[in-house]
Amino acid sequence: MQTTQPKNELLKILGVGFGIAVTIGGTIGTGILRKPGPIAEQLGDPWLIMGLWVAVSIYALLGTLCTIELGTSVPRAGAWYVYAQRAFGPYAGFVVGINSWLGTCSALGFGVYTMSEYLSLLLPSLLGFEPYVAIVLLATLTALHQVGLSLASSFQNIMSVLKGVGLLLFVGICFVYGKEITVSEIGQTTSRIVATGSWLAPVVFSLQAIFYTYDGWHTAAYFTEEDRDPTRNLPRSMIGGVLLIIIIYLLCNAAILYILPMEVLASSKLAAADAVALIFGEGSGKIVTMFLLISILGIVNAQLMFNPRVLYSMSRDGLFFPAGQRVNKGGTPSFALNITSLVVITLILIGKDTCEKLSDIATFFFVLSYASGFASLLALRKREPNLPRPWKVPAYPALPIGMLLLSIGFLISAVVQDLSSSQFALLFLVLSYPIYLLVKRWNA
Repeated sequence: MQTTQPKNELLKILGVGFGIAVTIGGTIGTGILRKPGPIAEQLGDPWLIMGLWVAVSIYALLGTLCTIELGTSVPRAGAWYVYAQRAFGPYAGFVVGINSWLGTCSALGFGVYTMSEYLSLLLPSLLGFEPYVAIVLLATLTALHQVGLSLASSFQNIMSVLKGVGLLLFVGICFVYGKEITVSEIGQTTSRIVATGSWLAPVVFSLQAIFYTYDGWHTAAYFTEEDRDPTRNLPRSMIGGVLLIIIIYLLCNAAILYILPMEVLASSKLAAADAVALIFGEGSGKIVTMFLLISILGIVNAQLMFNPRVLYSMSRDGLFFPAGQRVNKGGTPSFALNITSLVVITLILIGKDTCEKLSDIATFFFVLSYASGFASLLALRKREPNLPRPWKVPAYPALPIGMLLLSIGFLISAVVQDLSSSQFALLFLVLSYPIYLLVKRWNA
């Protein structure tokens, strides 16, 4: 039975199980199934491919250790926004909060649009109507979330279990029933590195793709205010969740590289489906498509849960419309949820012909948020040395400094190599201060 809460306060009903489920559900989506092909096209070498996946896996694990300190020290809804606002003040919090929110809106738009594409494969009568199907899907999920946190979290738990089991089953099928490729088949492709004579652009492109696939490792931190015991539960949720994701991702890549020749993989838009089709024939495509829908549904559901909580927390601090802090009886930030859905619908309609680009735009926003989190950890240690810290990041300050430098290095490389995607975030940074002043004046 769902407990009641004081007006405009969130419900404290979540625990470790939900934390792990929302970490897995908020991370594993289309990326692991779609990105191996483009990455193979760029790199062309299985050892380099696995090396970059391992590198980003380590980044996610170390980032998790940093975020646990922030989440247990400042257990409020909103994650990156809350930490930046506490460490650097309202303007920095506003910039980070809106960046984080817009990045997830972009990812949401990409996710529901991709779902509509796969539905049209199962139901050809939907071809040509993908943007409108995506809007209907989003509106349906929004209505489900308005019912309350209990229903949305239970749905998330189910989706995450189905997703994890499905991917592990895929790995098992590849290794048991698949035929290992020969040494000669491994090298039958010309990568971008070979074609251009430069490794920088292909590696940055591949890292961008892998970072997008891994985004979500921090998802449990958005719900610390709704956790029954965040000091005890958050470390278990985040570490357990990210370790499971790392295992699944590395096994999936190993399975795909085990049976797909590099030439086939490099031209594949959906590597997992091609791998299954190679084993069971083209007739297996619908099974993979159904799994894809479940996988995307899980990540979209998680994003639709945590993203409105950023606006809720900003509204509570006077950095968004006051109505954003409204919480309905079910524990859902109702106004913030509706605003989020409307922005996503706008992105779908504006970008329906270039929706794939949304994932690249979102990646810049995501890594910018990570960098702000590592900087916030360092600043809070200096500014508030007496702040209770139930969990302390190991190897301080070397670890957060190293993570901050890595994040900044990636952002600089992304701007240089993919200005068309990163310019949206850069444009917002330029406009952020006057927008911030307008919001403050509105609330005054």
